[in-house]
Amino acid sequence: MNQFRQSRAVVLLISPAFIFLVLLFIVPLIYVVAGTFTNQAGTLTLQNYTDFARDPISQKVYWRTLRLAAIVTVIAAVAGYPVAYIIARMTPRRRAVMMSLIILPLMTNPVARTFSWLVILGRHGLVNNAVEWLGLSERPLRLMYTETAIILGLLHLFFPLMILSLMSALENVDYNLERAAQSLGANRLRTFVEVIVPLSADGLIMGGTLVFTGCITAYVTPSILGGTRVLMLSTLLYQRAMVLLNWDAATVIAVVMVLTTLVINRLLRLFRPKTL
Repeated sequence: MNQFRQSRAVVLLISPAFIFLVLLFIVPLIYVVAGTFTNQAGTLTLQNYTDFARDPISQKVYWRTLRLAAIVTVIAAVAGYPVAYIIARMTPRRRAVMMSLIILPLMTNPVARTFSWLVILGRHGLVNNAVEWLGLSERPLRLMYTETAIILGLLHLFFPLMILSLMSALENVDYNLERAAQSLGANRLRTFVEVIVPLSADGLIMGGTLVFTGCITAYVTPSILGGTRVLMLSTLLYQRAMVLLNWDAATVIAVVMVLTTLVINRLLRLFRPKTL
């Protein structure tokens, strides 16, 4: 009887969130996905997806988006692991201070953070002024509206998410395991690769998913730093919907973005160490 009451209480507690999720996320998503498989006459077809797959611009933008998102994710993981490891081994007081510094950029509007790169990478920005002052170039370098600018902007935007995900996993790794591995002859690098990384794989998967998904779906940063020269899926979606008024093509791009994030998350979980 008590178990029945507890189960009933749990159902009552989660039902508002479940109803909210179904009505405002799952139902609209199903409606959007179903619309991509029909034409204007209402018959089932795959024409929208074949048009996307055959379009050279869509192909180029899709693979560019995957490539840039992968680059940002790898850089964030490689650079984030040492930072997260050091912070996780700090005293609670110092850790709280570092956590505040990491969270602080997340409290800043992404538009403001992206526009800050205009001051750095613009024709008369800090980098070009330094290059001209050092005599390395007679004319300003074209740093804006490039893939490099987008990578820097996305890394600035999502790097804290990788650090926070890794920290949450590394805090649960027992320090005695490191000492045991080193006492058995493993150096620091081998200990980190064979002990720390497998035990913190969940944080790496979560951080990789957040960063990769964020890079694919981000609009403000690619729009400002890439412009119309370097299109990403998000900016291509906006162009098809608001400029060309091709809502069918824009909907297909949205579905492709969702499916890509799901596939990437699944692939990351497949690479999870089998010892866990």
